[in-house]
Amino acid sequence: MSIGASLPFRPAGTASVAASTSAAAVALVGGGSSVLVFNAANGIAFVRFGMAGVAASAGSDLPVPPGGLMLVDAGRLATYASAVLASGSGSVFFTRGDGSVY
Repeated sequence: MSIGASLPFRPAGTASVAASTSAAAVALVGGGSSVLVFNAANGIAFVRFGMAGVAASAGSDLPVPPGGLMLVDAGRLATYASAVLASGSGSVFFTRGDGSVY
């Protein structure tokens, strides 16, 4: 593989959370260390990854804009994802897999 080459993202499973201004968590499905986050809500989503009991915090966790996609390396040990919205309510999707988008 040449320098700067990447592997296409290979999805393994998707989980969603009904997000609001209160933190909500969902168990990640599938395998891999990457997670593609899609914020289908109308407000900014703040997300966090970890083990059972993880709770995102508005203003201090990873922000994902409304309608935004973000690929992150959550690590293979993360088993849960949590999201909280700055305002409103809506769905946030977490697709686990391997690879990158670039």
